[in-house]
Amino acid sequence: MEKPTLVIGASTNPDRYAYMAIKSLTVNKHEVYALGLREGKAHGIKIHRPFPELPAIHTVTMYVGKKNQPFYIDYILKLNPKRVIFNPGSENEVFERMLSQKGIEVIHACTLVMLQRGIF
Repeated sequence: MEKPTLVIGASTNPDRYAYMAIKSLTVNKHEVYALGLREGKAHGIKIHRPFPELPAIHTVTMYVGKKNQPFYIDYILKLNPKRVIFNPGSENEVFERMLSQKGIEVIHACTLVMLQRGIF
């Protein structure tokens, strides 16, 4: 089932996990949007600079550390996704509480592993 997904922390570098996630999401037929500090493309997906108007987003997957997340918090809350995946190294208790209070599911997991196991 396709889940429109926003990757935050996207990079044009194929060695970065965010790039790998974009590639894997695309291969698994998910509609992918990418947000990063620099415009470019990741596996053919345009990387937007903050903050684009997007259609309904099911999942936000975080590849940005806690220190840099405040820049994105209001935007993500406004998107009101069904869930936010905090990939290893992106955990943030304060932001996670904010999401939970809005009824947004918080998941601590690796997007790549979830896709590989078919549990995305």
